[in-house]
Amino acid sequence: MASSGGIMACLLGGRVGDPPGTILELLGLGAGLAASSGRQLQVAVAGGVTEEEAMRLGDHGAEVVYLAETNAADVDDAASLAAALKAAAEEARPAVILLGHTPLGQDVGVRLGFSLSAATVTDAVKVEMRDGRPLITKPVYGGNALATFAPRGEAVVITVRAGAGTAPEAMAGREPELIRVSAENPAAHVRLVDRVREEGEEVRLEEARFVVSGGRGMGGPEGFEALRQLARLLKGAVGASRPPVDAGWFPSTAQVGITGRIVSPEVYMAVAISGSSQHLSGMGDSRVIVAVNKDPEAYIFKVSDFGVVGEWQQVVPAFTARLRELMEG
Repeated sequence: MASSGGIMACLLGGRVGDPPGTILELLGLGAGLAASSGRQLQVAVAGGVTEEEAMRLGDHGAEVVYLAETNAADVDDAASLAAALKAAAEEARPAVILLGHTPLGQDVGVRLGFSLSAATVTDAVKVEMRDGRPLITKPVYGGNALATFAPRGEAVVITVRAGAGTAPEAMAGREPELIRVSAENPAAHVRLVDRVREEGEEVRLEEARFVVSGGRGMGGPEGFEALRQLARLLKGAVGASRPPVDAGWFPSTAQVGITGRIVSPEVYMAVAISGSSQHLSGMGDSRVIVAVNKDPEAYIFKVSDFGVVGEWQQVVPAFTARLRELMEG
């Protein structure tokens, strides 16, 4: 695909598409890359997005919006979404194509990169333009190191972690050019069997400003109720490291780590978590990290801004009670 050099942010609609925070971060990142390299910010939207919704993207910097239509029965079908975005990319011919590093975004991104014969980099934590070409930084070796890639070729598809971009200031009244594109739906190789609604998540982990996670040291599923009380108080979310998930103490959908969800809240509280590289890869970009662990030698203290050495059964309830007093007083 010959490139015209634009920056394209791809937004996925549908029932399990991009959350609002992801959309705004992608637009902010795309706008920054476009401004720093003198390029046009293009946006491709697919999967149950109306024309009115697409036009509102102009308020966030979109200069051209490609409304990629799909007639698939399942609007969350990754193959159909990738085909629709491919049609938009072939029309726009961007140099950089951005998607959120969500479960659906990962599935669509690699399909899109393959179909365009474009370089594909997943799980980026930083994207910048240098000498007119993108430089992409991502964790490697289980999150123990960062590597920067400078892909060759006319275009590159990048899936971006939450927190890599900043939501742009809204500027009402800016109307982008709207271009409709469509693609034939690919032959179905996957059949939707059922949908399972994710229960108990009052605030999405990726969008929560406060996240408290429990580890193996919680001792069982009962301990996570204390974390829920603290999270509710701060309108936050509860996560877990891998051992509690493997033990069945907490849902796998709340696992934080390189094989789970990636979060970057303003405050991340790690309770009874030792601090394995697998877990740190999922929360290392948090603005402030607070650790509670009875082992003073736990590695989590080396990466924390604040730490408390003690039994969580004493620390967490006392902290929650005092916090409630301060908020109610």
